[in-house]
Amino acid sequence: MLDTVKHLRMLDQDPFGIALDKIDVSQAELYEHDAQWGFFERLRKEDPVHYCADSEYGPFWSVTKFNDIAHVEKNHQLFSSEPTITIADLPEAIPFQSFIQMDPPKHDVHRAAVQPVVAPANLAKLEPIIRERVGKILDELPVGESFDWVERVSIELTTQMLATLFDFPFEERRKLTFWSDATTGAPDISGGDFITPEDRDVALADCGEHFVRLWHQRVSKPGNDLISMLAHSERTRNMIDSPMEYLGNIILLIIGGNDTTRNSITGGVLALNQNPAEYDKLRRDPTLIPNMVSEIIRWQTPILGMRRRAMQDTELFGKQVRRHDKVMMWYVSGNRDDEVIADPMSFKVDRENARHHLSFGFGIHRCMGNRLAEMQLRVSWEEIMKRFRMVEVVGNPVRAKSNIIRGYRSMQVQVHPW
Repeated sequence: MLDTVKHLRMLDQDPFGIALDKIDVSQAELYEHDAQWGFFERLRKEDPVHYCADSEYGPFWSVTKFNDIAHVEKNHQLFSSEPTITIADLPEAIPFQSFIQMDPPKHDVHRAAVQPVVAPANLAKLEPIIRERVGKILDELPVGESFDWVERVSIELTTQMLATLFDFPFEERRKLTFWSDATTGAPDISGGDFITPEDRDVALADCGEHFVRLWHQRVSKPGNDLISMLAHSERTRNMIDSPMEYLGNIILLIIGGNDTTRNSITGGVLALNQNPAEYDKLRRDPTLIPNMVSEIIRWQTPILGMRRRAMQDTELFGKQVRRHDKVMMWYVSGNRDDEVIADPMSFKVDRENARHHLSFGFGIHRCMGNRLAEMQLRVSWEEIMKRFRMVEVVGNPVRAKSNIIRGYRSMQVQVHPW
């Protein structure tokens, strides 16, 4: 559990008044209160490769500028994803193995096995399904009263999509959301308060039981789903013999399909409310939606950052990084780097070169489902704009306490038809 007494509480500090060596951007409270921006601004300006000697997760380096992050991301031989991509070391109870925390060649084998589900031909088949489900969700929203957008729209849409990708029992689809939140929401992994480590371990055991059962069903009766692809790929068909590796890959696919898209759907509504002139632009010209989707993903940055491990002593932009040091790439900071992105703190639906952002990563670990995420957001906003002049935020969003996911627990809204 986190010891909040021992370490200096960043939330109480002036980002530009605190001693530079005392800055610790791993504290989940910062992101719960959206209070991280000043600390990252200072690090980008004064110490873009910053060493924190004393955190709840041990010492670590923070890489905070766009191009520096891309450099680390692309050099996987020097900066390894093993054994994990979270700033916290994995508890012994959950020794996950998934392709996002593997290096080549093993990474390439597992990624290739599930890549077909997000191939262009399959995305074309999924789009009308997504559109139909989005329309049904939106048509059932109450007009003239407030409701939780996260619960009624963001979670429901992404959970339905996950159930489709896994061919998971549709009536049990909310288990997928719970397992995703449980994985990233405990204090020993992300500083979160969604679940205790003990309850998380129980939830993941339940998840494992469900997906082992589904694996054996798909071995004898395959379909066009992610589990069937793993079970019948020559390179991964024995994965079931390594249950933590199988569960790790399943959890990775659940989180990738849930947390990122779900929080971007919520974040886009919030961004437009905070920038009414941009909402006016969108109402005047809905053809801006595809470009706006990329801007939402940059602005939201649903995955705050990822960790790498130095494979040898090396110099990183003037700093001496030692073998086995933790190196955190903070995407949330790189996406606000004004040396690469013009006026980065502003949300602009018509931003030029909007797809040039860090939210999907670079190199071999670039998000496999990036096109699916973009399509879900595009279709969602096309259907929203057909029905509603405005989705009005009527209460402060409740943000997730996490140093992994930049997310929302709830956000009250009202919808206003045309």
